[in-house]
Amino acid sequence: MLDIKVIRENPEKVNELLKRRNPELSIDGILEIDAERRKVQTKADELRSKRKNISQQIGLLKKQGQNTDEIQAQVKEIGDEIKSLEEKEQQLDISQKNLLLSTPNIPDETTPIGLSEDDNVEIKRVGEPRKVSFEQKAHWDICVEKNIVDFERGVKLSQSRFSLYRGKGAQLERAIINFFLDTHTQEHGYEEILPPVMVNAAAMTGTGQLPKFAQDMYKCENEDLYLIPTAEVPVTNIYSGEILNEDDLPKYMTAYTPCFRREAGSAGKDTRGLIRQHQFNKVELVKLCTPETSVEEHEKLTRNAERVLELLELPYRRVALSTGDIGFSARKCYDLEVWLPSYNNYKEISSCSNFGDFQARRANIRYRSKETGKPVFVHTLNGSGLAVGRTFAAILENFQNEDGSVTIPKVLRKYTGWDVLK
Repeated sequence: MLDIKVIRENPEKVNELLKRRNPELSIDGILEIDAERRKVQTKADELRSKRKNISQQIGLLKKQGQNTDEIQAQVKEIGDEIKSLEEKEQQLDISQKNLLLSTPNIPDETTPIGLSEDDNVEIKRVGEPRKVSFEQKAHWDICVEKNIVDFERGVKLSQSRFSLYRGKGAQLERAIINFFLDTHTQEHGYEEILPPVMVNAAAMTGTGQLPKFAQDMYKCENEDLYLIPTAEVPVTNIYSGEILNEDDLPKYMTAYTPCFRREAGSAGKDTRGLIRQHQFNKVELVKLCTPETSVEEHEKLTRNAERVLELLELPYRRVALSTGDIGFSARKCYDLEVWLPSYNNYKEISSCSNFGDFQARRANIRYRSKETGKPVFVHTLNGSGLAVGRTFAAILENFQNEDGSVTIPKVLRKYTGWDVLK
C-alpha cells in the first residue's frame, strides 16, 4: 500500500511514476477523498473544542444557580453534529483505504519504462542452448512416452491443468525440491519454513493478492480461507502486525509448497505440458530487510535463484521487467527465463521482486530503528527459487538424448539415485 504522506507531499511525482505503469492510473481520487476527510476531521475537532468550552460553562452556571437547559441543548446539538462528522470521516477512511488497496506500487526509477512484456530489457544470458543432430521432443511427449506424468488421469481426477506425477517422474520432482531447499539453506543461508497452504483474507491482503486479484484465487466455501498462490503469502505474513529488532534483519526464509492458481484470463496459453498449471510445486525465497539494504538484497536474492540454474547447467537469461509488466506489488522485478527447445525460446522460471515497503504497510511489518528508536516499515522481497514443474520440463527437454533417454544433471543424482531416465 502506498504511503498517504508520500502521496500528499509528492502528488505529481507519484502520478508520474504510476502512469509509467499505465497512463490511466492516477491518485487524484485518493487525494480528493483525503482532502474531504481532512476538512471533516478539522470541523469535528473544532466542534469538540467548542463543546468542551461550553461544557465548562455549564458547571459554572450551575454553581451560580442558573438554568442550563438551553446551553445543554446546544451541547447535545453539537454532539449530534460531531457524531455525524465522525461517521462521515469513517466512511471516507474506508473509501480511501479501498482505493489505496487497489492502487499498485509505484515503480522504481530504474525499472525500464514500457507498456508490456515487449518492453522488457534483457540483462544477460548464461549458458548456450545445446546443438543436437536429432529432433528434440517436447517435455509433454517425453512425459507420456516414459509414463512419468499422466496428464489424462490428472484431468480425470480434477480438471484441465492438473497433472499426476508417477514413478520416476514423482521421484524427479521430489529430487528437484530437495536440491533447491538444500542449496538455499546450506549455501545461501535461508531458514527453511513449512507454512500452511491455506491462509486467511488478511494474509492475502497483506501481500497484495486481495482485493485486486480475487478472481485468481481458490477460496474455501463458507470459510475465510484461501489456497495459497505462492509461499510468498504465508511466509511474508509470518511477522504481520509485529515490530522486529533491527539486529534481527535481514531475515532470509525459503519454503517449498504446492501453489494454486485459477489462471483466470489464461485461456489458450501454454495449454500443453507443465508450464501453466492450476496446481504446481515451487520453492520460494523471501527476505525482510531494512530500506537501506533492499537494493543489495534484491540482487543477492536474484543471484541465489540464478545459482541453482547454473548448478543444473540449464541455459537461462535475466530480464528486467518494464513498468507495464511488473507485478501489482513490485517496484522492481527481474525474471529468470530458462531455455525450452519446445518453444525455441526462453520461458519464465523465476520472478525476483523488490516490493519496498508496499507489502509491509499492508501487513504492518515493522522493525525498531536503533538510531531513532522508532518503528519503521521493513522492505520485503521474494522470488522463486525455483518453479519446480518448469525446472522438471527444462531438464527433460535440455538433457534428452537421441536414444530417447534423459541425462539427469549431476547435482540431482544423489537425490534421484539414478543418472539416466530411460
